[in-house]
This record gives sequence, structure tokens and C-alpha cells, in this order.
Amino acid sequence: MVHHQSSAIKRAQKESLLQHVFSKLLLQVTLDDNRIQGIYVSRVKLSSDKSVCTVFFYTPDGFDTFNEKLGYLLLYKPSLRKAIAQAIPSRYVPELVFKFDEHFEKQQRLDELLDRVKDN
Repeated sequence: MVHHQSSAIKRAQKESLLQHVFSKLLLQVTLDDNRIQGIYVSRVKLSSDKSVCTVFFYTPDGFDTFNEKLGYLLLYKPSLRKAIAQAIPSRYVPELVFKFDEHFEKQQRLDELLDRVKDN
């Protein structure tokens, strides 16, 4: 049980580090390419074997806008992996998968409902 708990902690630490590094890299990319502006990294999730890193994005304009920008984002995928490899000392760099974060949108709607109830 202790081993399982320590591996979960290590995975959470690596996810946090990946999110921090990836957010910085995305900021640099958006300064260079206006087509990617308006999307934000909301969270990062590693697979159990740490071979796949799913990066969840949020945009205030919704899922359709994310799909439009996803094509441009995929063009930067190899250079982002290389930059992650240089920034994080590790034997392997996980494969990157980009997804829209529906949980963030649901959370925003729930917060709005709670604010309305609070006002009434």
C-alpha cells in the first residue's frame, strides 16, 4: 500500500511539473503564432505507465473554437516534445495527446448556478 501511495504522489508531482512546463511553452508559442491564442492549459494527466500525457485545454469560446485551433497546435507537437525533453530530465518523454477539458466547462456552469442561488 505504501508503494502504491508513493507512486501516486510521484505521478502527481510529474503531472504538476509537466503542466507548469507545458504552460510556459504554450505561452511562448502563442506569442509567436496568433492562431493559437485563446486556449489555456487547464490540467495534465499522465497514464499509469507514464507513457502518455494528456493535456487538457480550455477556451472560453467553447469546443468548436478548440477544434479549429487543434490543427495548428498539432503542428507544434514535435517541437513541444523536444522542449519538454530539454526542460525535464527524464529517460523518456511521454506522447502528447491534446483534448478539450469538458470538466472545466461543467465546473464553470456549476459555479454560475451557485452564485445565482447565493444571490437569491
